[in-house]
Amino acid sequence: MIHLELTWQQSAVAAGGVAVTSAALRLPRRPRLTSVAVFAQEAALALGLFALWQYAASFAVLGPGGALGRSRWIWRLERAIHLPSEAAVQHFFLPHPLLIQFFNLYYDTLHFPVLIGCLVWLFVRHRSSYGRWRTTLVAFTGICLLVQLIPVAPPRMLPGIGMVDTAVLYHQSVYSNVAGFNADQLSAMPSVHVGWALLVAAAVISNEKSGWRWLAVLYPAMTTLAVVVTANHFWADGIVAALILGVVMAVQALARRILAACRAAALPAAADAPAADAPAAADGVMAAHRL
Repeated sequence: MIHLELTWQQSAVAAGGVAVTSAALRLPRRPRLTSVAVFAQEAALALGLFALWQYAASFAVLGPGGALGRSRWIWRLERAIHLPSEAAVQHFFLPHPLLIQFFNLYYDTLHFPVLIGCLVWLFVRHRSSYGRWRTTLVAFTGICLLVQLIPVAPPRMLPGIGMVDTAVLYHQSVYSNVAGFNADQLSAMPSVHVGWALLVAAAVISNEKSGWRWLAVLYPAMTTLAVVVTANHFWADGIVAALILGVVMAVQALARRILAACRAAALPAAADAPAADAPAAADGVMAAHRL
């Protein structure tokens, strides 16, 4: 299978190159070049974040020995609370090779390009809210990376539950060593794929006015189905990702309300303050946009 995804080394080099380009474009101090430099800066940030995600997946606080045990505990918990069986869902699709190969390709290649496309759309069409969603992305991904330091095996590695590694079955595996316990295969909890898809859908729905915006919910729904059918994640992995994203967005909303209250309380004082204090007020407004 042809891998369309960058390695962490390639992403890091690309991020560094774009960051240097951004700095160089600022030197002439021309408005158009500065605008391009800002875009390049954000592209460097996205590539750097992706490189960090790829690189951090190779580390774990605990050894791989307990990864299967934690995975089996998740499986048993899901059965205890009567969540649908991932194996049953996968077996429904297994008789259809083209669908399985589609889901393998979907899981391997689509998540990052769609995320980048969403960020570009926000930057170009909804600049005022771009900073807020960028902060959401960075915070969500960072928290997920911390959780993933505790290794959890994906369903495809768990014996006795009847799930098939569909990527190996059709020679589409994204891992070079499918027989071993590579650290980057033990970061199943939470599902960043599902979390990013939810973030994209939330950004589209909150910024777009057309009624068509609600079609964006199909993206996280399809992503959740793909990660389950390919046996890369449990339902719980997606649920935890959704909870983390929800907490991040709730904290951001609370921070915005606190900043708004502080600005409202400061307005009477600002009316009597000298004009030299205006830049400080402007900094407060920009901070609120980033949150």
